[in-house]
Amino acid sequence: MATPPTLPISSQSNASVGAASQSQPPIATPAFRAFISRMSSSLRQAFSQRRPWSEMVDRSSMSRPDTLAEAYSRIRKNFSYFRVNYVTLIAFALAVSLITHPFSLLVLFGLLASWSFLYLFRPSDQPLVLFGRTFADRETLGMLVVLTVFVIFLTSVGSLLISALMVGLALVCAHGAFRVPEDLFLDDQESNSTGFLSFLGGAAASAAAPAVARV
Repeated sequence: MATPPTLPISSQSNASVGAASQSQPPIATPAFRAFISRMSSSLRQAFSQRRPWSEMVDRSSMSRPDTLAEAYSRIRKNFSYFRVNYVTLIAFALAVSLITHPFSLLVLFGLLASWSFLYLFRPSDQPLVLFGRTFADRETLGMLVVLTVFVIFLTSVGSLLISALMVGLALVCAHGAFRVPEDLFLDDQESNSTGFLSFLGGAAASAAAPAVARV
């Protein structure tokens, strides 16, 4: 009795690989992995420049400035030296503000997830299909921009973020104005004044690269 013909193994494996690549979720795309890897390595490098908190809150180095010009000069010098600590303090104020308002935190996470899954890290060969309709990249970008404007400016999320940011900046300015910077070594800090925030440009560029390629 003749046996039925069988499909080649190579064809079956190619089909399975193709189906797996098509079913790959956006969160596992190479662009997303590269973004996370670059951001984590940059954060580790940035936090390695953090100054000791005991040095930041040394009470013996606190004094009231005599003039506004002196306060401004202190803020500039202290920010150059304690920039990582100051950004951490502002981020902590934002985190506390969001944690104490769970609804705003969920809304913000939903907005970030929408940008990540629907545009930034979505494979360019997979169009967005919602409710049986296929959306072009420009239409998707327009909807996300409108959604972002609505969430930031027409809900309590925007006012919450601005309030927390103002509180963090007020704490930073108060510390910078009252901390006497004469005992700080600032000469080698001026050239690296953007060290902590440098990861934002690189990470954002790696995240925006596939999006720009689609547009």
